[in-house]
Amino acid sequence: MERIVSLLPSTTEIACALGFQQALVGRSHECDFPPGVETLPVLTEAKLDANAPSAQIDDRVRKLVGDGLSVYRVDADLLRELRPTVILTQDHCQVCAASLRDVEEALASWLGERPRVLSLHPSGLEEVWQDIARVATALGAQAHGEDYVAALGERVASIAEQTLRIRQRPSVACVEWVDPLMAAGNWVPELVTLAGGTSVFGEKGEHSPWLEWESLRTADPDVIVLLPCGFDIERTRQELAPLIAQPGWGDLQAVRSGRVFVTDGNQYFNRPGPRLLESVEILAEILHPDHFAAKHRGTGWQPL
Repeated sequence: MERIVSLLPSTTEIACALGFQQALVGRSHECDFPPGVETLPVLTEAKLDANAPSAQIDDRVRKLVGDGLSVYRVDADLLRELRPTVILTQDHCQVCAASLRDVEEALASWLGERPRVLSLHPSGLEEVWQDIARVATALGAQAHGEDYVAALGERVASIAEQTLRIRQRPSVACVEWVDPLMAAGNWVPELVTLAGGTSVFGEKGEHSPWLEWESLRTADPDVIVLLPCGFDIERTRQELAPLIAQPGWGDLQAVRSGRVFVTDGNQYFNRPGPRLLESVEILAEILHPDHFAAKHRGTGWQPL
């Protein structure tokens, strides 16, 4: 039987969705879904205070990365004790989670047979689905993985078919960090399109870009969706003061029309895994309330 260590919330969700929750023997400090994984040994920690204000977190990350240092630590001794046969990690973003480099450093002193390391690097929705299939294949469940990915794709396609019949496609600004401002890239612009909107910042398949306030003010989108990386709804609300204090915030049409929304970016949009399906549903509910029931309201999103 495989012994799996997952160092990323999304890979933990992928392994569990494929039926391998009982095979997990270790996790990252951020892995918290599905219920039950929180009892697993924790193998990572961040080299910053996650409770600090957004601007301070950004400053600390910039300094670490600028000095060529990792943002995370991997407990090499505990990793050895857990004797994993497979380690799931990522090399997409060095500031989002423990990276392939961190894992390689933790394994540097190992003697004998090493665990297999599967590192994911998705930048778009199709690549996320492909990564789920890759994990399934690595765990000896290729056919199940293919079926599961097909089912996810069908459900997303069903939403897209509904939104294609809606004439109005509001312009949408998705904000991935509030201080300093950053727009959402990677798979998020694609999710907006599938949900029946037009993303005004960020490019499908490209890293999230920094965003000048005047650019947001000039674009004046119909809808603003706040989904800061690693933050839930409550934490996002705590971090909004610098954004709301920007000159002209109250004049934005999204603000005047009550179409600014706070989401649980940590649980949904920030994780390249199965719940990107729910992320599309959340956006569809926000953008087209007359066509989609608000089943995620209160848990996945709220009006500002």
